[in-house]
Amino acid sequence: MEIRIYEELPQSAAAIRTAVFMEEQGFVNEMDETDQVAVHLVMYDGETPVATCRIFQKADRDAYILGRLAVMKAYRGRQIGAGMMQRAEEYVRGKGGKRMALHAQCTAMDFYRKQGFEEQGDVEEEEGCPHMWMYKELG
Repeated sequence: MEIRIYEELPQSAAAIRTAVFMEEQGFVNEMDETDQVAVHLVMYDGETPVATCRIFQKADRDAYILGRLAVMKAYRGRQIGAGMMQRAEEYVRGKGGKRMALHAQCTAMDFYRKQGFEEQGDVEEEEGCPHMWMYKELG
């Protein structure tokens, strides 16, 4: 498996997000203006894209934001999401970042807790799906 980093949204990342968030989970507004300012990570199995996430800075959160983490269904249960998180943290540390945040689907919060994130604030709705902000100090 190899993770590649892109300065703009590659078709491979858009395809994974479409499959996971739109087709599986029913979200409508998947691609947005943040894609234009984010760095996109894509994990490949050979030339097959299997996972993606994006990272961007957000001053009002005083953190680098990790978002749109998605793993193709056939590749789940293999620690690929954890591998993506680890690589994202390495990237943020390399940029001098000290804190990461994410707006987690409440159903995925246990996964993010295992990665060292802690919830903060109240549950918010995003397209009818409950989400909560989570943070991790990178120290």
